[in-house]
Amino acid sequence: QVQLVESGGGLVQAGGSLRVSCAASGRIFSNYVMGWFRQAPGKEREFVAAIAWNSGRTLYGDSVKGRFTISRDSAKNMVYLQMNSLKPEDTAVYHCAAASGGLAERPSNYNYWGQGTQVTVYS
Repeated sequence: QVQLVESGGGLVQAGGSLRVSCAASGRIFSNYVMGWFRQAPGKEREFVAAIAWNSGRTLYGDSVKGRFTISRDSAKNMVYLQMNSLKPEDTAVYHCAAASGGLAERPSNYNYWGQGTQVTVYS
């Protein structure tokens, strides 16, 4: 069983930066993949980024490439999402998720989910 708790969301002006964090506890195996997804009101859950826990390989959604960076601290069981050049369309609840296996973009590939943290970008 894996528990995920997000933090660090908030209100930020367009063009600004924010870092959200995910604290993972429980049985985190070296073959796990950690992902970030977001969901805005009335929209489907969207893939943002993923990182392989062991190798550090990353994968990004097209809408955030070049602006967002995912990273992990294995010693602390933490995953981070650094968000730069934020836009109003980045406004959403950001969820951390965990999956076993390779890097994946589909929410159905992820077995564990956090409750999410709200990020609001105003212009």
